[in-house]
Amino acid sequence: MPDAAVAFCTLSIMSLARLDIDSGLATLTLDRPDKRNALSAELIADLEGLLETISGDDSVRVMILQGEGKSFCAGMDLQGVLDDPAKMAGMLHGLSRAMRAIRRLPVPTIASVQGAAVGGGCGLAVVCDYAFSHPGAKLGYPEVELGVCPAVVAPWLIRRLGSGRARSLLLAGGTMAAEEALEIGLIDQIIPAEELSEAVQAFASKLAKGGQHAMAITKHWLNELEGSLEDEIFERAAQISADVIAGEEAQERLSRIFARP
Repeated sequence: MPDAAVAFCTLSIMSLARLDIDSGLATLTLDRPDKRNALSAELIADLEGLLETISGDDSVRVMILQGEGKSFCAGMDLQGVLDDPAKMAGMLHGLSRAMRAIRRLPVPTIASVQGAAVGGGCGLAVVCDYAFSHPGAKLGYPEVELGVCPAVVAPWLIRRLGSGRARSLLLAGGTMAAEEALEIGLIDQIIPAEELSEAVQAFASKLAKGGQHAMAITKHWLNELEGSLEDEIFERAAQISADVIAGEEAQERLSRIFARP
């Protein structure tokens, strides 16, 4: 048996996400690299389950959120659910719950963003306490170009950037380079790609030295001050996105993109 003094475990029962906990550091990995970690119903469910595990583990001091492969997260996986409004609504509500769960973890959270973080994927990065990326990465919210409403991510982007900057980004759509994302405050640091993982690990180790109780109380108070503990606005946001994506404009635009007959 392994040495009991070494706190390490890996949870990989859920096939589209995995959780590694090693000496207080929880690394949560989106594990759908063939789809650039696009958020399917199954991946969102896996993410919710593993976040619940982290929340209930008193040994965890810091969480890192990352994606397997070339991209952090390509956003919502819309292909195959366009004719199923109920499933799409379920995915959006699930993503909303997952984002709230990340924000409400009692430990610091760091998004390690490689390749691309788009739409809901960029939302996952923004909801973390810190976001690190690398030169050449792409981040942003192209939803309006697709006829989709970015309502789910909007509350978190406002909290991150302020309402004016969030309004400009969400109405314009598109993506931006990591350098611009750093300039406007969407991410916190840019690290050379080959050094990103090491830099995130080092920063996580630094954060883990903080007082556990003090950190948890500070996070809860910050969440209370910014209104992140209220569920109503986030549930409404998910439903707004679901209603828009089920509408004629979004369906027509997305049908063209996915070449649906």
